[in-house]
Amino acid sequence: MKIICIGRNYKKHIEELNNKHSSEIIFFLKPETAIPIKNQPFFIPDFSQEIHHELELVVKINRTGKFIQKKFSNKYYNEISIGIDFTARDIQNNIKKKGLPWEKAKAFDGSAPVGKFIQKDNLKLEELDFMLKINGKIKQTGNSKNMIHNIDDIISYISQYITLKKGDLIFTGTPEGVGKVHKEDVLEAYISNQKLLHINIV
Repeated sequence: MKIICIGRNYKKHIEELNNKHSSEIIFFLKPETAIPIKNQPFFIPDFSQEIHHELELVVKINRTGKFIQKKFSNKYYNEISIGIDFTARDIQNNIKKKGLPWEKAKAFDGSAPVGKFIQKDNLKLEELDFMLKINGKIKQTGNSKNMIHNIDDIISYISQYITLKKGDLIFTGTPEGVGKVHKEDVLEAYISNQKLLHINIV
C-alpha cells in the first residue's frame, strides 16, 4: 500500500507559505508506517519543535491502473475520507533551502492519520466542504472546488509515473490555515459536517 501526497494544490495555501506555484502536479510519498495504529494518538516527535496540521481529502484507490485517462479516473475510486498530513515545518523549511527532498519532514511514523471512509456516490465531489476543529474551535476549512488540480486530474497524472493499486491512498493537498499542534490538543476532522477522524496529540 502506498500513500501518495499532493503538494501545493490550493492557491491560498501556496500564498500563506510563500511558495511558488507550479503548473505541474507535485507529489511525494509516505510509507505505510505513516498511518497510526487504530486509536493510537499522535506522538509529537522529539526531532521537531514545529509540527503542523495539514487537513486533506483522501481518496482510496479500488483497482490497479497505469496510464489512466482522465475520463476514466472516476472508475478507480469509490470511497473518500479526510486525513491529516502532519509536517515537521522547521525541518521542511531547512531542507527546502538546501533543495533536498521533503520526506524527512513528511514521512515519519504516524504522520498520516486517515478517518473513516465514506462512499463517494453520496457526495458532491466537485464542491465538497471539509473542516478541522482543534479543541472544539474551527482551525482549517476547505472546499474541493478550490483545488488547482481535481481528483480525476491527480489520479490520471500519478498513474503516468506510478502504477496505482487497490488500497493505495492519495492525499489531495491542503487548503490554507495550517498551523502548529501542541500536546493535549484534540483534533476532529469532518466532511460536510460528518466527523470522520478524531486524534489526540501527546
